[in-house]
Amino acid sequence: MNHDPSARTGSGNGPLSSGSPDETISYIKNSFFQADDLKIKRFIFNEKNTFILYIDSIADREIIQTNVLKPLLNKQKGKIEDIVTITVMHRTLELDSAIESMVEGHCLLFIEGETELFLLNVYKKEMDTGQEPNNEKVIRGSHQSFSENVLKNIHFIRERIKSPSLTVQFRSVGRTGHSKMAIVYVGKIVNPSLVKEVERRLSYLQVDSVQSPGYFEEFLEDYPFSPFPQFLSTERPDRAASNLMDGRIAILMEGSPTVLILPAHFFTFFQSSEDYNQRTLIGSFYRIVRMVSFLIALGLPAFYIALVSFNYEVIPVEIVFSIKSSLEYVPFQPVLEAMIMQLTLELLREAAIRLPNAISQTIGVVGGLVIGTAVVEAHFVSNTMIIVVAITAISSFVIPSNEMSNTIRILGFPIMLMSALFGFFGIVISFMLILIHLVKLKPFGCPYFYPLAPFDFKFFKDTVFRVPIWMMNERPRDTKPVYSWKESKSRGWRKNE
Repeated sequence: MNHDPSARTGSGNGPLSSGSPDETISYIKNSFFQADDLKIKRFIFNEKNTFILYIDSIADREIIQTNVLKPLLNKQKGKIEDIVTITVMHRTLELDSAIESMVEGHCLLFIEGETELFLLNVYKKEMDTGQEPNNEKVIRGSHQSFSENVLKNIHFIRERIKSPSLTVQFRSVGRTGHSKMAIVYVGKIVNPSLVKEVERRLSYLQVDSVQSPGYFEEFLEDYPFSPFPQFLSTERPDRAASNLMDGRIAILMEGSPTVLILPAHFFTFFQSSEDYNQRTLIGSFYRIVRMVSFLIALGLPAFYIALVSFNYEVIPVEIVFSIKSSLEYVPFQPVLEAMIMQLTLELLREAAIRLPNAISQTIGVVGGLVIGTAVVEAHFVSNTMIIVVAITAISSFVIPSNEMSNTIRILGFPIMLMSALFGFFGIVISFMLILIHLVKLKPFGCPYFYPLAPFDFKFFKDTVFRVPIWMMNERPRDTKPVYSWKESKSRGWRKNE
């Protein structure tokens, strides 16, 4: 498909073509990259074919029906500005200007054979702007979250990307359930081969019903048995819009407030929307904290097991006596201690999630104080192990992505077993196997461990740390975007920068 609107018709950036309405409508469709939420209505007015075009996700259909279509169909003759009951209306001769107004919430009205275009403000103001995200809360920045209505979610995205190239494709999936879903991307940025690959995989879906985005993950992912998530799930419209502008694709589903972003790479799961609303140094500091938390949550229990089981000599003498005294009456090996406490913590966490909020807080108090104190006094586990498990749990909660946090907690168990069998050598082997696995992953043909593998220093500036936004001149190369440049001399007023 040719993605250059000026190449599609002879009108280019000039006035409305004097040719057929079909040419004009074709030009508009191509300008919107054949978006499925572009609606076209045809009727007769002044004994001529008349057309109304609007974006369904941001235009109010009730206003169009009541204040535009109904009066025009009833009158049939006269001046449009005297008939329609829209207070904000203006005219233009520029088709491209009219297209830009459509993404602002205007509907376009034109009559066959006339060069003048009417733009009517029919913007749909969502009274329900969404609740605050449950899993991606921030202090600074947007507090809006997606809803369970797919059209409303597209509205939220279009509010942030007011461009005709924002493309929406609706699909019905499920032979019996017929669930409504949408594929959203920025047509002039995304790599067409990535879009075709997503469409190809979706075309193979032969299932009775799809009830949640998790179904899509399992049907579309390249590595179904990898513990690492290959889709980024988000409840935040601002985060979804940011990823779309980087050349990624969003999958939305009716009935779910979660949007899937693909392809995702490893470092995406350690980034938060708040990173870009804080000072560069502060945002970078917290990213480093998250990466350190990742290593602690993954390896601290295994490190402790290796220390007390194989390598006491590396611990200072004062600490050795403290650890030995806490282990004196414990009947279990350190690895069994760690397993028991980690499993207990997972039980408490699962119970807290399933129970109502008021009761879940009680579960947290009971688990943290009563059970923790009781197991130590009963000599089931040592004081030191309680500290290690507590630090591990807190570190896992620092990870912004729940999917990655779950992965880290699960991987901790085999690493503990390896450290119990082989000490520090077992930990090194475990981390090497994880690293090899990360390097091998290429979901949708995009390197998962980018920009470390393949190493790309130029795009390392938005991974473990974050440079100022005005230094992020290009989009990440992992998705191979068609248009890579996104910033140019925004601080040109500083000649020495």
